[in-house]
Amino acid sequence: MSSGREQRSGEFSERVVKVRRCAAVVKGGRRFSFAGLVVVGNGQGKVGWGYGKANEVPPAVEKAIKDGMKNLVEVPVASGTIPHRVVGVSGTSRVIMLPANPGTGVIAGASVRAVCESAGIQDVLTKAQGSTNPLNLVKAAINALQQLRTREDVERLRGVSLS
Repeated sequence: MSSGREQRSGEFSERVVKVRRCAAVVKGGRRFSFAGLVVVGNGQGKVGWGYGKANEVPPAVEKAIKDGMKNLVEVPVASGTIPHRVVGVSGTSRVIMLPANPGTGVIAGASVRAVCESAGIQDVLTKAQGSTNPLNLVKAAINALQQLRTREDVERLRGVSLS
């Protein structure tokens, strides 16, 4: 039940990565509830993810979008790609991201692609290892993007100039 639905609210776009259905067996039959995983981003270096649960799909997605807006992170995007190789981990999922030449595009699975495109990354090579659970892959991709540093950041942190 995954879909690549995309919406716009203000400057941020939301992408529904996964909608899960859960069934609770009660006296009268099964009662279903839904959980939505959404990636939110402005396409210019800000990205976040949200998870929401409700008895129907639209409220679950709305809750996930609200949650995603609270968890935004800043990503350094250098000329459409990432500054250096990075590995993100969440649970047993690992996401390896490599910078790519212009014109390569986003080489990634659906979950990691949603994160990269929402962040505004146009050229990147990725590899998912371990668990392919969409929730853990999204968390691992965000974890990887949080570790990125630009050349200027590293120079400032180390107190040197590499010119």
